Amino acid sequence: MTAARKKGELPEKVCVGCGRVFVWRRKWARDWERVLWCSERCRRAGRGGKERGREG
Repeated sequence: MTAARKKGELPEKVCVGCGRVFVWRRKWARDWERVLWCSERCRRAGRGGKERGREG
């Protein structure tokens, strides 16, 4: 078993959908390398980078 990490020590990534920084979660432990989105909403929206119906 591995030692517990503090929240600030967890690996981070940038979401390809919204550009927000998100941190490692236990449920992503096996495929952290393949995780690209911070949430299911961003994953469904795809790689567009902007939310649908929003202009700016």
